[in-house]
This record gives sequence, C-alpha cells and structure tokens, in this order.
Amino acid sequence: MLALTVTVAPATAGVASQAHTAGRVTASGQYTWPGVYFEGRFRGTGIGIVLDDSVNDYDVQVDGTTAATLVMPGRTTHWVRGLSDTTHRVRLVKRTESPWAAGQFGGFVAADGGAVLAKPVPRARQIEFIGDSLTAGYGNLSTTRDCSANGGVTRNTNTDLSFGALTARALNADYQVNAFSGLGMVRNYNGHSTGTSYRTYYDRALLNVDGDVWRVPAGWRPQVVVVGLGTNDFSTPLNPGEPWATPEDLVSAYKTAYQGFLDKLRTRYGPRTTIVVGVPEASGRFADAARQVVQERGDRRVVHWNHDDPALDRLGCDWHFSAHDHRLIAGKLSDYLAALPLRW
Repeated sequence: MLALTVTVAPATAGVASQAHTAGRVTASGQYTWPGVYFEGRFRGTGIGIVLDDSVNDYDVQVDGTTAATLVMPGRTTHWVRGLSDTTHRVRLVKRTESPWAAGQFGGFVAADGGAVLAKPVPRARQIEFIGDSLTAGYGNLSTTRDCSANGGVTRNTNTDLSFGALTARALNADYQVNAFSGLGMVRNYNGHSTGTSYRTYYDRALLNVDGDVWRVPAGWRPQVVVVGLGTNDFSTPLNPGEPWATPEDLVSAYKTAYQGFLDKLRTRYGPRTTIVVGVPEASGRFADAARQVVQERGDRRVVHWNHDDPALDRLGCDWHFSAHDHRLIAGKLSDYLAALPLRW
C-alpha cells in the first residue's frame, strides 16, 4: 500500500454519519483527550483522511495494519493508495496528549471509483479509563527513562498501546481514555496549579476551553469505568503554602474528593456500572487511601484493583510504564475483569 499527503481544507460535514467513534468529539469534529479514534468502511483502492492538527501524532490503520504514522500533520488530507479494489476498514487514532490544543477530524474521502460505506456499528461493550500519565501511555515507546535524546515524551507516547486501549481491544469493547498527565484527584504533581485537579477537567470535551461541557450521548453507557488517580497526589512531598498542613490532611481530602467523584460517576452511568479503583502500587499512602475509599463506599460494584507487579520495568520516559508494562497490565486487567460479574 502507498501513503502520501496533500494539503486540503478539512470538511466536517457528514463526519458523524460516516465514522464511528466512542471518544469525546464535538459536532464539528474537534477533540483533545488522548486515544480518540475514528473507524470507517470504504470500497476501492484508496482512502483519504482529512485532518487539521499541527500538535498531535496519529496512526492510520487499514484492515488492522498500520499504514502510516502522521507526526503533527497540520491541515491536510493523508491518502493511502494502492489497495486491492474491495471493501476495507480504516481507523484513525490519536496517539498523543494535547490538553492545550484541539485537533479536528474532517472525515474520510474515497479514491476515484470508490465509496465511503456505512460506518461500523458500535460495540456492545464499553469501558471508560480515567487517569493520569500512567493511563495515557506517557513515554511508553521509549526504552530509556531519559528520553530527551530519542524524540522526547511526545514522540515516545502512543495511547493506542496503553493498557486501557489494549484491554478494550482484547475484550472487543469501545472505549475512552480520559487521561491527563500530571493531575491528581485533589493535588497535582509536586503541588503545581493549586486550586485545580483532574476533577476540574473531567466534564470537558475540549480541555483547552474553560467551562466546556461534554454532552454525554445516550449511546455512551460503559459497563466498566477504570479510575487511576492518586499517583500525582502522593508521589512528592508537600510544599510550603499548599492547602494541606500534613500528609494526613491530604489523605483525608483525597478520600473525600474520591467519594464525590464516585458519586458523579454513579449518577452519570447508573447502578449497573462497575467502577474499578486502580492502584499501581502495593503499599503506601496512595494504596492505603484508595483501598479505604472502596471499603468505606460499601458498594459491591465499586472494586479495588492493585496492578503492582515485580515484572514492571518502568523503562518509559521518566520512570513511566514501558510498552512491555502496558501489555503486562492489560493482561492482568483482562483477567481481573473476566472474574467480575459484569453485565455485558
């Protein structure tokens, strides 16, 4: 197959009708969360992918094989040509994080003589992943913890190979990866941006737009929500001037906020959704506090999942999970979910 790029203005008309997505995408085809994907079907020897994004990286996949990786493609239509003249599937996926800037998908365009076909039907299973850099797949392609010399964090990140995306695909589920690096439930990494937290942004479709609210479509009702927030709350010592006088104060605030966040999820998705409180470490303030949140909740569909493992190498950028680690965790999560009485 042959891939090439030409510059053209994106056309958003018909995007929702021709492409399937489970991500937080606006009516005009804009989005900011990592891992957003668009899936389509077409007949013919080529397909064009219309984009307007000078910030993010993408993979273009045709019939399950990656045909191209687009690095900050800009305002363009990327073409994949030289295909057999038959029916194909195409998938565009956002590899990177961009909380400060929105990308825009303008739809699929068939090559001459071909046609874009009816979009794939949504999958019956749905999973939402909520978290920070560990969930986003921060630096997961790197094999050295200092990745400054091999492209930096962005070039070494692929949310499509994060444990969430891998788990969802293994279970044939649609999914969202609503992850934001550096943020915590009440406290961000090293206390930065006091007064904000992950909860400040969770309701948004466009993270860079203050007050934006994602309108949850009727078709998005995940049977499972996996929450992984707390690493940034507890991984660094408190600094002078932060709102919490002692680590115990921080634990108390974290637990209260977590219960409130669980209330939000329960109200949004109803009593049948299973909420998994995920923790990547076996002990410590984070692990203990998260475990207590589940115990104090007293809801049989709020469960605790610890995915610490001595085989994790954390060779991703800045001691984050490597691609090997994400595969390992995805296997553990798939097994864990298989043992739960899920209603799907």
